[in-house]
Parts: sequence; C-alpha cells; structure tokens
Amino acid sequence: MGCGSCGTGKPNGCKSNGGCSTGGCNRLNVHDWLMNLPFSDPESNCKIVEVSFKQGSRKEFFRNTTLQYFEKGEYVTLEGVNGYDVGEVSLTGELVRIQLKKKGVEETNAEIKKILRKSSDRDIETFLISKGREKEILARSRAISRSLNLQMKLSEVEIQADGKKATFFYTADDRVDFRELIKIFATDFKFKVEMRQIGIRQEAAKVGGIGSCGRELCCSTWLNEFKSVNTTAARYQNLSINQTKLSGQCGRLKCCLNFELDTYLDALQHFPDYADTLDTAMGTAYLIKKDIFKNLMWYTLPNNSKHYPLTIQRVKDIKRMNQQGQKADELQAVEIISNKQKEAEPAFVELVGQISLKTLEKNDRRKRDQQRNNIQQQRNDRRPDNRGGNQPNRPQQSNNPNNNPPQGGANRGPQEQRPPQQQSGENKGPQNPNAKPNPNNPNRNPNHNRGPRGNHRDRK
Repeated sequence: MGCGSCGTGKPNGCKSNGGCSTGGCNRLNVHDWLMNLPFSDPESNCKIVEVSFKQGSRKEFFRNTTLQYFEKGEYVTLEGVNGYDVGEVSLTGELVRIQLKKKGVEETNAEIKKILRKSSDRDIETFLISKGREKEILARSRAISRSLNLQMKLSEVEIQADGKKATFFYTADDRVDFRELIKIFATDFKFKVEMRQIGIRQEAAKVGGIGSCGRELCCSTWLNEFKSVNTTAARYQNLSINQTKLSGQCGRLKCCLNFELDTYLDALQHFPDYADTLDTAMGTAYLIKKDIFKNLMWYTLPNNSKHYPLTIQRVKDIKRMNQQGQKADELQAVEIISNKQKEAEPAFVELVGQISLKTLEKNDRRKRDQQRNNIQQQRNDRRPDNRGGNQPNRPQQSNNPNNNPPQGGANRGPQEQRPPQQQSGENKGPQNPNAKPNPNNPNRNPNHNRGPRGNHRDRK
C-alpha cells in the first residue's frame, strides 16, 4: 500500500517523516471527500481526530483540545501510559463522527485521550529508535515463551514512542497463564508489559499478504469487520467443498465467500423449490447442479452418466405433471454449444508464414553462395599438388628463350598415370628426339627425360 505523492520524493511513500499527503502508506484508510468543502460554522466541526499506529495496524481516537489544524499523514504527539506516544493522523473533520458512530464511541466520552502537540524532530527520533527495537524484542519474547512451554503465539509487538510501555499481541486457543512471562519481560526489557489477545483473522490482518486472487488481503486493506462464514455459502454458489481451496491464509473460510452470496440468493429465487427429483418414463431424474448464469438445471438419469440441462420452465412443467400423477415422456434437454466448437471457426486469418520478403531472400541466397565459394576455395588451397609437396599451383618461369622443353629431371608439370605395361618396358634413359608421341597419351612430351618420381633434387 504505497502512495506515489510523497512530499519528500522518496519512493512508495516510505519513511517520509510525515510528508505523505495522501496517507497511502497506511492500511484501512478512509477517503476524506469533505476535506476541501467550506463550512459555515467552523466551531461546530468535530474536535476528535483519528490517529493510526504502525501503518494502520491499530487506530484510535484522540481529542484536539488546542483546535489546531492537523493534515492527513502528519505526526502528532499524544498522551500515553506514563509518558507520550507518537502517531500519524489518518482522518479529520466530519467523517470522524461517522467513524465514531460506527465504532460505538461517544464524542463527549471523557476517556478519550488528548493530542499534546505536533511532533518535533526529537519526538520523531525517539519514536524511530523505539520502533527499531521491535523486531529484536519479538524474537526474544518468542524464545522465552517457548522455553516456558506456553500454548500461545506472539504475532506482533508495539512499543510506545518513549519506550516505557510495550503491547504484545498474541493468539491462543485456550486461556494462558502468562504471569511468569510478564515478570521475565519486565525484568529483561525494562518497560511496562501489556498482553492483548487477538483472533486468527486479526493476526492475518496485521501480518498482511497476498491472497489466491493475486491482490492484497481484504482484512489488511479495507475490511475491518469480520462476519461468520460457513460452508453453506459455498453450497449456494455451487462450489466444491474443498477445505484447502476455501480457506484463506488465516486457516479459516475466506471472507470473500460472503461478498457474492446475496446475489446468488436473489438469483436462486427464480428456481423452483423441491425439484431435486423428476419422474419420467425413463426413470427418476436427479438434480446435480443449478447454473444461475444460464438459468439451467442439470439432471441425470439412472444407469446413465449423461447430464441433461433443462430450462426452469421445463422443470416446472414436469413437476406439475408429477403432481397430477403423470410422468414425462422425455426431458427435452437444451442443446449446449461448447466453446470448442466456437473456437473451431475463427473469425480471423493467420498470415504468419505467408508473407515472403524477396529482398531478404535474395540477400540470404547471396550470403549462402558466397559462403559456399569460400569453403570451396579453402579446400583447393589445402589440396596437395601432384609433385609430391604441398606447393601452391603457380605458373613456372622457364629460362629457355626458345621455349624448348627442359632436359633431365626438370619441372614436368602434373604427372599422369600410365598403364603398367608401358611402365615396365619403358627406357629410362634419353629418348630419341625423332620419336613420335604416344597416341594413348597426347599430353605427354616425348623429349622429357623421365627420372624417378618424386625426386626434386634436380630442380636446384
């Protein structure tokens, strides 16, 4: 419950030291819609101010004897037990009288304490120091109560601003004898101790949390009166009686079961009473549920698992026939169109995947071709030549000006494999210059002096 309009500029209205103008930092707030309206008689205004403690966890009424104007969200110093306390103004003006009437408190009650003054910097500093001790004291108090084997649960500790008194809120199923506990607390913590028992729903309101609906708990935001909830409310709303689903964080039935109960009860008045069974020619039909949103009543027949939805008028007609001693030949169930059939015929056309961008396709094709050419070029560069070494294929420069074929074991270019019979009967020495080229090997030079293959010493 954070507000976004704090005068100090800090986020969520936290630790604004009274600069929050909307009071959104507190819980269970009331919007003062009469704040900006002028009054003809200012002296007739309500002299009672509502003050909240511990961010709306507890609210009390105090009398404004100085007739000083207090803004909402402002810290004020109040009368306390043997000292003073500091609280935050949550409501002023005529709406306080409505709150007094709702809580059953008289405006002229003499037991209402007074507001002393606006809180000074020293009061606020002392107040923050006292609040900083609450977590440590709560942890120690729980350990002490556990050592004494007391069947109670301490949920919250609230220390007075001057540190002279502390109120311990606890929950318990039975009566608890905590006289020894109070003595230990007074000795260790050095302040006056007050034990106050609360219910489980009040504990959930103080602790707070997120409900199954995804919102903050109603008891910690706006609900301040707890009404009894039973499983009958769930039956009227056709909810399954499942304790885990119907229970809230406090372990009791959810308060929201009562929110829509009146609407369901008004809708059920149109349904016929005593229509749990219907006599038909096919057997006795039994009522299984009522659909108040579609005004249908669902029945089932014996030896048949099918459910038959009937309109309210049809059920009344069959019930009238049964009272006259007649049986209905058929139920005349209503045809229900399922959501799956509606979803089978969509009213839109899916165009994803049908749109082609030729420009992007050309660029992709060009990139793929270029990548394929680069890979092929790398393979050709790594391929060894036929001369026995990994020499790159580059043109050979000849020193012969007449461009005659070289003699001996000079560079001969790529070798071709000859048939085995030619290799065996071939003369390895100098060959006849008048010899004709072999027709089986037209690319071969007959003037080459064929030396041993793979011998590159003569190249020097």
